[in-house]
Amino acid sequence: MTPAEDFDEFVRATGTRLLRTATLLCGDPHLAEDLTQTTYAKVYVNWRKVTRADNPVAYTRAVLVRTYLSHRRRRSASEIPIDAAPETPGVPDDASLRLDLLAAMALLPPADRAVLVLRYWEDLSVAQTADLLGIKETTCRARASRALARLRTQLPDLEA
Repeated sequence: MTPAEDFDEFVRATGTRLLRTATLLCGDPHLAEDLTQTTYAKVYVNWRKVTRADNPVAYTRAVLVRTYLSHRRRRSASEIPIDAAPETPGVPDDASLRLDLLAAMALLPPADRAVLVLRYWEDLSVAQTADLLGIKETTCRARASRALARLRTQLPDLEA
């Protein structure tokens, strides 16, 4: 199998999950697609290094998180959506909690949001999350605790 075919197979196997993670990180499906594409471009450039890594999926996830955090630091990332969106089809009632949660997460700082997504969506340990973000484990725990407390104030029904 050629390296290009190997990479194609890797993208097919990991693409959906990586896109979901990107969507949870940024809250915008269009930006998530851009972040995922940028991540795969970076991974492709270093494909030999990635294939030698212990866990290519974890390596790719780390690239995604760093790409997201880098994007948030740029001035051009401060676009503000308009108040009145074009008319869209209705969302079923059972998804309202998910939409409320995504809206509440959008209010969190990017680093706190990254901690929550990695810890509770990707199910990484505190040590893995801290290592991936380049922070101390105590900082990771504090960020997670603080971010969860903010979410609970935004969504009191979340406890139930």
